[in-house]
Amino acid sequence: MTARRIAVVSAGLSNPSSTRMLADRLASATVTRLAALGIEAETDVFELRDYAHDITNNLLTGFAPPALDSMVNAVVSADALIAVTPIFSTSYSGLFKSFIDVLDPDALTGKPVLIGANAGTPRHSLAIDYAIRPLFAYLHADAVSTGVFAASADWGGSGDHVAPLAERIEKGAGELAAAISRHAPAAASDPYDPDSYLGEGRSFDHLLGGLAGE
Repeated sequence: MTARRIAVVSAGLSNPSSTRMLADRLASATVTRLAALGIEAETDVFELRDYAHDITNNLLTGFAPPALDSMVNAVVSADALIAVTPIFSTSYSGLFKSFIDVLDPDALTGKPVLIGANAGTPRHSLAIDYAIRPLFAYLHADAVSTGVFAASADWGGSGDHVAPLAERIEKGAGELAAAISRHAPAAASDPYDPDSYLGEGRSFDHLLGGLAGE
C-alpha cells in the first residue's frame, strides 16, 4: 500500500517556537490516527522562516528559487496539509500569507487541510474562523471542521480545562485522518511535466503570452 504523505507548514519565527511545537503534535496525532485506520503515512515538515527570502524574491520576480520551488511542489502534491501560523494583530502572520500568495490559486483544490494557530492569549482563538478558514475556502481546499488554537497558557497546564489542548489536537487529527482516508492517494507529480508548472491544458504559448501582457 502506498504511504500517504502529509505536508506540514509552520510559520513560526523563532527557534524553537510554539508554532512548530503545535505543528509537530498535530502531525504526530494524525499519523497515529491514520495508523489506527490501517493507513501508513509520512510527514514532510517545512519551516517558512527558512524560505522567507526566497518567498520575497518570488513575490518580486514571479519566479521561485529552486529550494522554494521544491518545497511548494512537495506541499501541493501531498495527500494533505497541516498549516500552522502564529496570530499577529488578530490575523495570520505576514510570512504565512506571503507563502499562500506564491501558490497557484488552484493548487490546493480539494486537498484536506488541518488549520492550527497559536498566540499569547485565548482572545485570538476566533482568528481561525474569521481569518484563516476563509483563506483556505478561497483556495477551494477541504479544511476540516476543527481548527486547533493554542494559547500560551495551554502549554503551561493552566489553559482551557473544558476542552484541553490535547483533546482538541486529537479531534482535529481524527477529522484530518478521516478526510485523508476518503481520498485516493495523491499521484506523484513529475517536475519535468509541463502541466506541473504551466497548469493542466496550458502551453508555452500561454506562458509567453502572459509574460508579454497579452
